Amino acid sequence: MSYILEVLNKKTKEIKNPPIWIMRQAGRYLPEYRKVRSEINNFLDLCYDPKMACEVTMQPIRRFDFDAAIIFSDILVIPHALGSDVKFLGGVGPKLSQTLSVDDLRSLKVKNLESFLKPVFDAVSLTRSKLDKSKSLIGFAGCPWTLACYMVEGGGSKNFNLVRQKAIEDEVFFSQLIDILTDAIIEYLSLKIEAGADIIKLFDSWAGLLPPKELKKWVFDPTKKIVDEIKKRYPKIPIICFPKGIGSNYLEFIKYINCDSIAIDQNLPRDWAVENLQNNVIIQGNLDNFLLAFGKKEDIENEVKDILQKFNKVPFIFNLGHGILPQTPVENVEMLVELIRQ
Repeated sequence: MSYILEVLNKKTKEIKNPPIWIMRQAGRYLPEYRKVRSEINNFLDLCYDPKMACEVTMQPIRRFDFDAAIIFSDILVIPHALGSDVKFLGGVGPKLSQTLSVDDLRSLKVKNLESFLKPVFDAVSLTRSKLDKSKSLIGFAGCPWTLACYMVEGGGSKNFNLVRQKAIEDEVFFSQLIDILTDAIIEYLSLKIEAGADIIKLFDSWAGLLPPKELKKWVFDPTKKIVDEIKKRYPKIPIICFPKGIGSNYLEFIKYINCDSIAIDQNLPRDWAVENLQNNVIIQGNLDNFLLAFGKKEDIENEVKDILQKFNKVPFIFNLGHGILPQTPVENVEMLVELIRQ
């Protein structure tokens, strides 16, 4: 059993050094990733090439010896498999064909998931075969609310105003979209587990946009359905949830949803998290990704020590409060790992 699995399964009661991996650890901050990416015109082609996806998944493991690999992919492969036209434009980000009506939902290919995304599952199997048994392999998915944000808006947005409007004005349509995505995510994660993933991570990057009533409806309820079904099918697979930006609602989240670990963003006060969350769930987090990218080394070191001092009284997982930024110097990550492992 890997070290991170020992922590998630609560097999380890005391730890000197927490396990560490970082969100988006396979990415543009690494020169070896940039070299691979330069040989590919279309970002999705990289996601759908099992050998290349495996290679970039393994790169940060070779360089930093992280305790877990997270399979290289993107949350938008699910809308793509369902029939959305998904493109990644340089300097712009993802662009999707908009899903705006019940008629649009009827055109979604809900049975297309396994065949369309076979290269992703092949990448999981290949990576698991190359990854040392001491390392865990994380399979991930975006949550229904966050995927719906991109599908309705037609791409990224600062506040997803159109999505908020549609969820209120046309609740029948939006409920059906969330249900379709919930079922698709369950199947997608199940296939990743069958392929070799031994931890699941659920990202809800835009959960913080919603007020409490809508948060319950569009984030809590579908996430609970996903977690409960995955645990029913695969009771030994730990699940990490990341409902980014929901503040004090993290407490209600862990009371309602039976996840094994809660990833917390950098805006959540650590003292509050220790007092309200850590006795009930494994915490993952929460170094500021901007500090790691742009901060002075002594400031990074002080922040890491603060996280260790506050969270390390019981087992937890060291990570960032959000994905690592492309501008992050490799030597800062090397320093981070050294600080954790000292």
